[in-house]
Amino acid sequence: MEDVLYQYSLPYDPKRPLITFDERPCFLIGDVLVPIPIQPGKPKRQHYEYEKNGCCTVFLAFEPATGQRWVKVYAKRTGKEYTQFMEHLSQQFPEAEKIVLVEDNLSTHSSASFYAHRSPKEAFALAQRFEPHHTPTKASWLNMAEIELSALSRQCLNRRIATQAQLEREVIAWTRLRNLAMTTVNWQFSIPLARQKFARKYPTVI
Repeated sequence: MEDVLYQYSLPYDPKRPLITFDERPCFLIGDVLVPIPIQPGKPKRQHYEYEKNGCCTVFLAFEPATGQRWVKVYAKRTGKEYTQFMEHLSQQFPEAEKIVLVEDNLSTHSSASFYAHRSPKEAFALAQRFEPHHTPTKASWLNMAEIELSALSRQCLNRRIATQAQLEREVIAWTRLRNLAMTTVNWQFSIPLARQKFARKYPTVI
């Protein structure tokens, strides 16, 4: 916990950009009956019945210092997709010496995924681009990307979306608007506050 909070407290360094990363599943839900659109004096009407069209996964990376995020939609959430996304993220910072990456402890979130889906030379080169910092188990709330995924869910995904292609279009539009506004997170939780709030969790040294 303190390691993650320390990374958040450091001043912005373009040579070592801080990026938070997370992912979430999205269920694809379509209408059985065509909804009746909005009419004068009448709201949009939608039948309660729906059909399930499977699911996919949204991968999101967020840079708090600049208010920029990168989002992609994949059909699955395996190490292969993680590797592809990290390659895409690495390309966004060609001048960076290291990309400081805050992420959770999901089994695919490691350089082992790179070696499973790329040649040893490519996997090693990609792993050297990142400096990972993992949130503690059951403490994903320490990850700022969780806040961004929550905003995405409330502002964009809180409705029926039937296909992955439609979801991708909606997510791209949401990302573009949020990046233009440079929306960021006003993070308040710090190491001193953590030591105060979780004082009884720290060992007592005599």
